[in-house]
Amino acid sequence: MLLEFEYGHGLVKAELPDSTDVFVPGETVPDPPCIPPEKLVEETRKSIQNPIGMPALRELGFKGAKCVIIFPDRVKGGEQETAHRKVSISIILEELYAAGVEKKDILLLCSNGLHRKNTEQEIHKILGDKLFSDFYSSGQIQNHDSEDYDNLVDLGCTDSGDPVLMNKMVFDADVAVLIGHTQGNPYGGYSGGYKHCSTGITHWKSIASHHVPKVMHKEEFVPVSGNNDMRTKFDEIGMHMEKCMGKKFFCCDAVLDTKSRQIAIFSGHAAELEPLSWKEADKRTYVHWAEKKYDVMVFGMPQFFHYGDGMGTNPIMLMQALSAQVIRHRRVMSDRCVIICASRCDGYFHDEIWPYTRELYDEFQKDYMNVLPDLNRLGEYYATNKEYIRKYRFANAYHPFHGFSMMSCGHLAEKNTAAIYITGAQMPGIARGMGLKTRATIEEALEDAKKKYVGDNPNILALPRAFTTTSVHLCMKNEAYSGTTSKALEGHPCCG
Repeated sequence: MLLEFEYGHGLVKAELPDSTDVFVPGETVPDPPCIPPEKLVEETRKSIQNPIGMPALRELGFKGAKCVIIFPDRVKGGEQETAHRKVSISIILEELYAAGVEKKDILLLCSNGLHRKNTEQEIHKILGDKLFSDFYSSGQIQNHDSEDYDNLVDLGCTDSGDPVLMNKMVFDADVAVLIGHTQGNPYGGYSGGYKHCSTGITHWKSIASHHVPKVMHKEEFVPVSGNNDMRTKFDEIGMHMEKCMGKKFFCCDAVLDTKSRQIAIFSGHAAELEPLSWKEADKRTYVHWAEKKYDVMVFGMPQFFHYGDGMGTNPIMLMQALSAQVIRHRRVMSDRCVIICASRCDGYFHDEIWPYTRELYDEFQKDYMNVLPDLNRLGEYYATNKEYIRKYRFANAYHPFHGFSMMSCGHLAEKNTAAIYITGAQMPGIARGMGLKTRATIEEALEDAKKKYVGDNPNILALPRAFTTTSVHLCMKNEAYSGTTSKALEGHPCCG
């Protein structure tokens, strides 16, 4: 069969055996129905006005109250007019105004964490014309800055010993609202809930407690689940914030489908939301479809997706993207599974937004750097590099420690596969420098894999739109699994 895979800014064709199985999220197995557009405002308002486990915003707000509405950056959630950010923030503002809160006392804060600060144009797109025009010119829309120590507060450590430094404007607020997306995520099962605050409004030292090999390379981390050390740390950090603040976050999380449309809305206390929103999201995310384990997984990598332009060509980011597919789909991969991935791999690092990754790549080529975890010892050295920090703060670059979370993830592809082939690389030496095999075409890579790893009749899974659709977590058809709640929430009244 002839299939097309993502490649650069376009597609590349490949002829695969007719026995190849093909999976496209939202099409091969349809998503659960989303909320009809004409009912979306009504359903969102109903959720916000009837929160789970805490008072409504009209009870929490008051004249003179300082309020911060924390919203995710452009990486997730969509930019359509009915996107969750746009709909929910508008209704939340109505509720706060009805409680007596004044517009001048409201801040909209982008929870970019160690991601690059969103530009004015990007903020405009994700919030829409009305919110942007109402709040931007007065300085009431800001990006979180994890290096602005005048606007950070040190909350000590969780009971597990993880440092917690958080945004001071959120800490000081009378009402702190988290706008989240319950969407499948290789890092801890789902976005939203306590993952939002523990990664989006903290400091690199907090993130270094979970986005590192000692957490990500535990056997429990792959395949993806919500019951591992990383998710437990997210929840512990979020609950520690609440304990120190003396208040709960008011969360408004949307379960999203493949096109970032809302399937369900849950509002209230994160500790009580997560089990409920996950149960609903499991229906779309953990797809019990495969009838056999796959020996070969084939997909393509576009140049521009998720974290930005160049993700599919920058070798550090490319490794993270490879591993994300492994984390999501390990349940359906055989123990000898080979990945074949089409990528231009043309030397484009996009140094403006990832200024440190070229240096990291060069580091990996020397000084006894045999596997990606060997680089981890340099994490603090890079995280405190003044020039890279200046670029994060003032030039819309990613924070230098972000690269180490990418590398910690990137090792998992090697750890869980027999081999990884990059096909169509314009500079194949870069791919080989990351420990990847190279061939000119997908067909050539498959023939080589047959000879060396998987035999003449491998089970092949093709994922034609792996990165331009919202991924699922593939499971065996008869495998009983759902997004189990984290250890931090075990014993909570909402979890039984």
